[in-house]
Amino acid sequence: CLPANQERFANGKLATVQFHPSAQVVMTAGHDRSVSLFQVKNFVLCYNPRIQSIYLESFPVYKACFSVDGEQVIATGTHHKMFFVYDMMSGSIIPIQKVRGVEERFLRNFEVSPDGSFMLLTGTSGYLHLLSMKTKELVSTMKVNGRCTASAFTPDSSKIYSYSKEGEVFIWDVRSRKCLHKFEDEGSLEGKCIAVSKNNQYVACGSASGVVNLYTTDVCLKENHPKPVKAIMNLVTSATCVTFNPTTEILAVASRETDEAVKLV
Repeated sequence: CLPANQERFANGKLATVQFHPSAQVVMTAGHDRSVSLFQVKNFVLCYNPRIQSIYLESFPVYKACFSVDGEQVIATGTHHKMFFVYDMMSGSIIPIQKVRGVEERFLRNFEVSPDGSFMLLTGTSGYLHLLSMKTKELVSTMKVNGRCTASAFTPDSSKIYSYSKEGEVFIWDVRSRKCLHKFEDEGSLEGKCIAVSKNNQYVACGSASGVVNLYTTDVCLKENHPKPVKAIMNLVTSATCVTFNPTTEILAVASRETDEAVKLV
């Protein structure tokens, strides 16, 4: 296949590449302050025409993500407390300057719940801010011990798994915002990334040592020191991304700290 963004290569590092939830579209966003959308063609040696690019002035993109209905793109910056919402239906770019009740110097990492109701912002000092996806207003704030590095919603959007820098995983009930359980990721010196499989069977935790531990969710909800069903040792640098394919048959583990550090398990 040709590069997906052949029609407009980024001038800086790409921070996000994501397929649209329902249309034949792929989005790229990154440090050159732009978000670009390309139509995905089905034939192999064929250009993917660029649909459009939006430019966010003085705003290198840290992360961009489609909303579940595919009508919006949310983008956070590398050193900003604000974020942008791009409405694809109207073509308008809406800056969200300040979320009332969220006192953070930077807003970078976030997750969108699979049912499209919530947006979870990862703050500093262990704070997690749950926002309404519809209004972008604060619903509630939760706090983990230490610093939170990554979070993931369960497929039914009822729970959140939050991974701390200290290697602990906190499981939250979205409705009550109470901590249901916490467990220690075996051998983790520093938590980096976490993913829950689409069938809710597995949880994968990636740490700074490059080890990715795979757990079954029922064990995670009961035990404080669960044993992983598998420890994946293939990465030699920090695991910065873990993700399951939709049928829970493949787990991708990757490190952005070295070239070609992507493994499919």
